[in-house]
Amino acid sequence: MNTRERFVRTLTGQDVDRVPFMKVFGGTNAALPHWESEYPGIALCIDEVLEFEGRYRGWQIAPVNINFYCAPGRRTVLEDDAEKCIVREADGTVEILRKGADYSHQTIEWPVKGRNDWDRIRSWRLSPDDPSRFPPNWPDLVAEYRRRDYPLQLTHGGVFGWARTLLGDEPLMYAFYDDPALVHEIMNAYTDNAIAVYERMCRQVEFDLIECWEDMASKNGSMISPETFRTFMAPQYRKLRAFADAHHIPIILVDSDGLIEGLVPLMLEAGVTAMYPFEVQSGNDCFKMLGAYPRLGIIGGLDKQVMARGKREIDAEIEKARALIRQGRFIPGPDHFVLSDVTFEHYRYFMERLRHIVLETGLGSA
Repeated sequence: MNTRERFVRTLTGQDVDRVPFMKVFGGTNAALPHWESEYPGIALCIDEVLEFEGRYRGWQIAPVNINFYCAPGRRTVLEDDAEKCIVREADGTVEILRKGADYSHQTIEWPVKGRNDWDRIRSWRLSPDDPSRFPPNWPDLVAEYRRRDYPLQLTHGGVFGWARTLLGDEPLMYAFYDDPALVHEIMNAYTDNAIAVYERMCRQVEFDLIECWEDMASKNGSMISPETFRTFMAPQYRKLRAFADAHHIPIILVDSDGLIEGLVPLMLEAGVTAMYPFEVQSGNDCFKMLGAYPRLGIIGGLDKQVMARGKREIDAEIEKARALIRQGRFIPGPDHFVLSDVTFEHYRYFMERLRHIVLETGLGSA
């Protein structure tokens, strides 16, 4: 079996020789700056050194612009010092970019403050048929994708996630009640536009998953109620599920941080098939989720923080992967990006121990 087959078959509950070994978080040859200073050149070859399977984070992203709009103008620097840079994007978003920090982006002003702003952004809509959405080497990529052995995704900026990006956290929460029509318009417009772009892409390439970025939970659980989810989000996910079924795309994967156990049944009900990363510090229990929801695929689930504590802690956490893999529909990996307090030695130890368990833990023949 190749990596593409293992990824799809694992997350959809089919027989597989073993699960794939994937980095899960971090792009191609992702390395922390101090790893490069300790091991010059590691940022050019870390994927090869650690023998990660697949592309990018394990599954690849097609470099097609799925954005809803293209705002006229350029980024403006409002403030710049040794610690941070404050910028205003062309659409009106204002961000603090902290230099050298693990969590470097903080939005302090959002582009949509009411219907007039939304109408302005809609006027900037980039047509799904605009050729600028596709990179110049798209024909070459199509040829590569048709013979690939790794999973490939269609990208969705999130139903909740994209509305939150436009409105901001608190304003979106109020808008669910104060201006529900606006929220419906925003969510409908984005998903309909994305699907129109997907249609063009799927004429030439077979995809394995649609990944949706939501980040809609804290350590206390979902930011919205089940009723709000079913009213606003579920209709968009049903559209994605219908599109996926029509184009033989087996997986709809949702990315959300925080305690996402309460979101799992809602997502499954709406057509989602897999979720990640199930952050341990937020209280997620992958054993419980796999037992309670046998149709759920899970990626991640291993506490990244043990990498900063030492090899004994790493060994204990990695051993969980063996039992989780045997429950089925589970691809192990760290439960979020690795932070700057982790040495390359410990990251390498974590991943080499995980690879050993992945390679020796079989699930049956296919």
